[in-house]
Amino acid sequence: MREWQQKYAPLGLAIVGVHAPEFTFARNYEEVARAIAEFQIPYPVVVDNDFAIWQAYSNRYWPAHYLIDAKGLIRYYHFGEGAYGEAEEAIHNLLLEANPSLALPPIMDPVRERDAQGAYCYAVTPELYMGYTRGRVGNPGGFTPSRYHKYRDMGKHAEGYFYLEGEWIVGEEHTEFAGIRGLPGSLTIRFTSKEVNLVLNPSREAGKVTLYLDSAPIAPENAGADVLTDGDGQSYILVDRPRMYRLLNLKEFGQGELTITTGVPGMGLYAFTFVSCVANPESSKEE
Repeated sequence: MREWQQKYAPLGLAIVGVHAPEFTFARNYEEVARAIAEFQIPYPVVVDNDFAIWQAYSNRYWPAHYLIDAKGLIRYYHFGEGAYGEAEEAIHNLLLEANPSLALPPIMDPVRERDAQGAYCYAVTPELYMGYTRGRVGNPGGFTPSRYHKYRDMGKHAEGYFYLEGEWIVGEEHTEFAGIRGLPGSLTIRFTSKEVNLVLNPSREAGKVTLYLDSAPIAPENAGADVLTDGDGQSYILVDRPRMYRLLNLKEFGQGELTITTGVPGMGLYAFTFVSCVANPESSKEE
């Protein structure tokens, strides 16, 4: 999007971003402004806290792209990631329609390998929410909504559920570590994916979240971009503000068990997301 802004804004393209918050903390204007600065977004962004624009377009997806012509008609749309070359071709067509004399730059190469032609997308674990309205806890007896509860993880884990150990509060849209007795708590999931990400919000204070992949620290070749390693070789992330943290980027697509532990009261976990596409067409043939 940044590249499109640079290349095509002088030729007539106007990009407007719409921020429709998935979680309550994402309604905070200061946090949105900080994210805009962090990602160096050079075009205007509307904060659509009441979902007015979202509803006007009958939208259901993050992200969604709508391309509107000079007369105000929607001429192209795409839901989800991918198809960026196709979208840029549509931009070319509408710019030339408005001004046939334009000299347009070539279609840009894919930014990520998994968006390149020939990339293969596997079936992965669906997005896993941590609140009681959409989440699925696997502990016997389920969850106790919006109240402190001491959970026990029995050790048997199925994909598509999360399992709690220790003192937690499962809220409407997130699970928060209670930490009343000063003991750490843990959460475990089984997954099938190439990458694993998690939305966290420290809510009270910044703190450490320790990570284990299949009961061991995460090897460097499997670590996500936000993973750090301490002097003892332990993997962790430092959660200092609400955002998505990148936990795993496996060397190869596969299955595993991820456990996170924390002793920071108020640490909130919102949703796991999983990435399926890999730039390895040879492996797709073997499948």
